[in-house]
Amino acid sequence: MSDFSTLTLTLDSGGDVVIKLRPDLAPKHVERIASLANSGFYDNVVFHRVIDGFMAQGGDPTGTGTSGSKEPNLPAEFSSEPHVRGVCSMARTMDPNSANSQFFICLDDATFLDRQYTVWGEVTQGMEHVDALPKGEPPRTPGKILKATAA
Repeated sequence: MSDFSTLTLTLDSGGDVVIKLRPDLAPKHVERIASLANSGFYDNVVFHRVIDGFMAQGGDPTGTGTSGSKEPNLPAEFSSEPHVRGVCSMARTMDPNSANSQFFICLDDATFLDRQYTVWGEVTQGMEHVDALPKGEPPRTPGKILKATAA
């Protein structure tokens, strides 16, 4: 079980986003996110895909949406936890076991994603900063994570 309970993302769109980690749902994913965050992996990484009314996706060091960390991909840890506003979940390819470092934060309810993506956290503070991220696929001037820290 992870020793981490929160992930804080300091965004350039105005402040800190505090995410309650959910090792009860996805222990391997929480461990990966926390480890990457504390190694500096997410620092200065952009949100490369932000769709109004849907979600904000980041976690690719190249900013293209086609890359991830050097760690191996993770096996799926799907749950019945609903994808609602503020829920944090892992991005992946068509392969259910391809999550690596990319994640998304739901801007609105997206329950059609339930049981198909790994939920690993939930925003408890600072959702207004996620809402303020520039929109686009990719945004013309993408918002970015200045610093990510798990504690």
